Amino acid sequence: MAVSVRMNPLLEKELELAAKRRGITKSQFIIDAVERSLGRKNPHGLLMALQAEEQSGVYGAVPSKRASRELPYETDSARAAIVSKLKSKHGLGGAR
Repeated sequence: MAVSVRMNPLLEKELELAAKRRGITKSQFIIDAVERSLGRKNPHGLLMALQAEEQSGVYGAVPSKRASRELPYETDSARAAIVSKLKSKHGLGGAR
């Protein structure tokens, strides 16, 4: 349903800038404001519900199946292997 709202130009410009800062349209900004005003969108209530779910263990970490098989990354040998491959591929010598 479309709704028209008249507002003074200064207020409209302020609305435009605020919506742009949040990265949303003016319409979405107005819808969010109306929902908060009507109590349908309560940021504090949403935060409290999320924290309660988090404490209940619903969002527990899932252990990776690969984690137990992975070997630690050895930087020196990996660097040497990469340098060797680059030298052979591009014909780079030691002297410039």
